[in-house]
This record gives sequence, C-alpha cells and structure tokens, in this order.
Amino acid sequence: METTFYVYLLTNADRGVFYTGVSTDLQRRIFEHRNGLIAGFTKTYNLTRLVWYAPFSDAGLAFEHEKRLKRWRRARKIALVEKDNPHWLDLYEGLNS
Repeated sequence: METTFYVYLLTNADRGVFYTGVSTDLQRRIFEHRNGLIAGFTKTYNLTRLVWYAPFSDAGLAFEHEKRLKRWRRARKIALVEKDNPHWLDLYEGLNS
C-alpha cells in the first residue's frame, strides 16, 4: 500500500498568517489544528483554515516542497492559494466528503 504525503497551508483569514505543514493523514492533522490539540504556532494564531494542499507519493519530495514553501515570501504563497482557491474557502470540509 502506497502512502500519500500532503503538504498544506493553513491560515486564520484571507491573506492572513500562514502555516506550512506536511502529514500522511491530512484529515486527522487538520482536525487537530482546528480543535487546538497541537500547542504552538497554529494554536497561538488560531490557524484553522485549510486553504491549499498538494499530495506527494514520495516523502522526500513532500518534505523538500514543504521546506521550499516555508522560504517563499508571502506574496508568492498568496498567489499559490489564489490560483487554486481564489475565494479562500476552507478545504477541510471537502476532505470529509
């Protein structure tokens, strides 16, 4: 069975604070963020809205992409989100359907 790795962006508002993460269980991980189960940056800034994610079949590529996104300037992250999610919808609900 092949594992899928997800690189994702969370925010607290349109064009708000960003958090970049990676997980093999995106649904569970976002649930943890949304319910304040993870102490730290995401809980402090109430980063609960999933606005972008991408699947990877290779762990190395996923972690490399996560690190690359973390180095990007805000404007580039905003452009990435707006390309795929122009209305800044919370994509978490779509994970549950």
